[in-house]
Amino acid sequence: MIVAHSSVWIDYLNGNDGPQVEMLDRLLDRDTVVTGDLILTEVLQGIRDDREFRRVSGLMGALPSHEMAGFDIALKSAKNYRKLRAEGVTVRKTIDLLIGTFCIENGLTLLHRDRDFDAMEYGLGLKVLRTYTA
Repeated sequence: MIVAHSSVWIDYLNGNDGPQVEMLDRLLDRDTVVTGDLILTEVLQGIRDDREFRRVSGLMGALPSHEMAGFDIALKSAKNYRKLRAEGVTVRKTIDLLIGTFCIENGLTLLHRDRDFDAMEYGLGLKVLRTYTA
């Protein structure tokens, strides 16, 4: 299963083009996308229009979902942060650290467009869905 990060959802919902948006569109057709409470919050908090809020809530609410935070993930996220800091890497957003740690702990692959996850991929083993070849 694939977790689509809010960075991809926001581009998708705004009609922006890009390889991650195209991949999300294909994955939604295959029913392989799951979401989580933290991602839902990040996406919905930026929607100003009530009707659009209800539409997006319904769209994302129809997906299989997970509660991503909790004591266990919080503790593991703090350990992951400390590990990366010891290697000279700082993850900018705590919520991304929680999402990344959740994916690592549950064996889920992340589709994203956010550089915070690059450090987690290389330093912690986060599985990511590549939309290009390096």
